[in-house]
Amino acid sequence: MFTGIIEATAKLLKIGQNEIILERPKSFDDIKIGSSIAVSGVCLSVIAFDDASMSFDVVSTTLQKTKLGSLAVGDSVNLERAMKADGRFEGHIVTGHCEGVGKIRLGQTGGNMMLQVEIPADLKKYIVLHGSITIDGVALTVAEYSGNFLSVAIIPHTLEHSTLGALKPGDAVNIETDILGKYILQAHDNR
Repeated sequence: MFTGIIEATAKLLKIGQNEIILERPKSFDDIKIGSSIAVSGVCLSVIAFDDASMSFDVVSTTLQKTKLGSLAVGDSVNLERAMKADGRFEGHIVTGHCEGVGKIRLGQTGGNMMLQVEIPADLKKYIVLHGSITIDGVALTVAEYSGNFLSVAIIPHTLEHSTLGALKPGDAVNIETDILGKYILQAHDNR
């Protein structure tokens, strides 16, 4: 499980059909083979590492259904290690199971950065105004929602310490909706 609080960003060093290799942040000094790391919101397991890099197996479905398959060498990704059981829970519940890819529209309101995202139609039923959403692994709150578009406010710290500050209109982002909302909706639908 993750919290959506980004710990580092890293550059993509290599991408193949079944593997990606990323820079290894110095702060990731406790990883081991099998460690779970959210890569722009996608839960992947470490298969190899050294002082400079980390490698992950990636199945073709993951490359097709997330933005990972469209990344190029040199692109940056957000990283978060799995939450320790005795850790402080500071974001929201994030599984790393992305449900779709959204498209970015950027906007600014006053001094706030508003990120507007077009989401896949099949995710609309899981969006709750002022509820949780994860965009490229970052835990955020839905500020506005209409049709296939939602907006989230981004604080300067998040812009500076994640890849969200570099997004441009048309860029793809991984989307994970709130798991609690999905369970509640499914329970309601199964009554």
